[in-house]
Amino acid sequence: MSKSLKIPVVPKELLVPFIAATSIFALWGFANDLTNPMVAAFKKVMILSNEEAYNVQFAFYFGYGVMAIPAALFIRKFSYKSGLLLGLGLYALGAILFYPAAENGSYTYFLISLFVITCGLGFLETTSNPLILSMGDKVTATRRLNLAQSFNPIGSLTGMLIAKFIVLDRLLSTDYADSAEIAALGAEKAAEIKAFDLNVISVPYIAVGIFVAVVFFVIWKTKIPAMTMGDHLSIKESVSRIFKSKTYLLGVVAQMFYVGAQIMCWTAIFQLVEYLNESSNLGIDATWWNIAAMISFVTTRFIGTAMMRKINPAKMLAIFGLAASLMCAGVMFSSGLMSIIFLVLVSVFMSIMFPTIYGLALKDMGEEAKLASSGLIMAIVGGAFLPKLQAKIMDYGDQVNGQEVFGDVVAAGIPEIHFSFILPLICLIFVAFYGLYAFKVTKAQSA
Repeated sequence: MSKSLKIPVVPKELLVPFIAATSIFALWGFANDLTNPMVAAFKKVMILSNEEAYNVQFAFYFGYGVMAIPAALFIRKFSYKSGLLLGLGLYALGAILFYPAAENGSYTYFLISLFVITCGLGFLETTSNPLILSMGDKVTATRRLNLAQSFNPIGSLTGMLIAKFIVLDRLLSTDYADSAEIAALGAEKAAEIKAFDLNVISVPYIAVGIFVAVVFFVIWKTKIPAMTMGDHLSIKESVSRIFKSKTYLLGVVAQMFYVGAQIMCWTAIFQLVEYLNESSNLGIDATWWNIAAMISFVTTRFIGTAMMRKINPAKMLAIFGLAASLMCAGVMFSSGLMSIIFLVLVSVFMSIMFPTIYGLALKDMGEEAKLASSGLIMAIVGGAFLPKLQAKIMDYGDQVNGQEVFGDVVAAGIPEIHFSFILPLICLIFVAFYGLYAFKVTKAQSA
């Protein structure tokens, strides 16, 4: 029996703080997947192009790029618990700011609120991931993080269901074909519809802001030990060790491409379904396909975590990365219902990627993992920039203030919405490359 099978994933004495820290993973899953459908909601309510609507994702994920390093420096100076509390405080503040944003009716104010939420999430992820890695033996670190991350989709599924039943199904603007039809009702009626819809959008965020404030006090009262992984190092010493790692820098790039691919695939479910309903009269509901993708994602993550007991995590990452890229190719070159099925299957193979890349990039790091983790969280900024590029492809030939035009081809007869999946395909090929590279590195180190 191997050493990793004998060592517990979480030591008994750390079980309570592990549960407390793991519960936070569901909170950022909720925020992520409540926000993905809001791209389609704001596009309809505010009358936006795809590129303009994708500013929701830009504002949301840009906060990670801004806050990751300050968060790492903060927890170096203070503690993991302080990082969790500050992150929860910013999360609650940003969510509650949706109230004045809805009252004002400004898209910019909503984007600012989302940015503040993500500044909080930047603290939470920068703190929680290395904290989980440190809660036990380094042999089981990647499995432990996969286990904790497995609870993230529970929050995601909750966010998706609330997005559908509390937001999307209640929007008045969805009862009208386009902005011209709403405008025909008169300026006063159009303003009433917009105000109602913006209040509907804000309700779940305000509610979760109050809930997060409660979680803040729970964590405040929970004893989380000061976890250390070696002697305290200066920032200069930490950076020096970080750059000596053979898997770290490529891991940051791989994480950026993975997050970009994930956000592109999950957000574009709504755009692809809209296109399929317009072009093929399928009459399908994007939310249920989004939920199917998340169920596939979380189920495979639990299975993948178990498989890592016997299969090298880096090798599994390479295989899953290649499979996911092939599913993206399927989306590009198929049509009708088959294309949305391929898109859902991408989530099956993305399931293990974030925590596995994270664990491989921080492998054998000690105290410097606190600073190194900020680079991996900063890499989430890929979710801000890459979807914007995908939206540019989607918008090719479209009209915004009139009848929406779909189906203009850009290459080899492929509609823009399908062709846009060339971006996540390229991203996931790089993830597969990183998995193969990390496998060779770890194999050489263990020889």
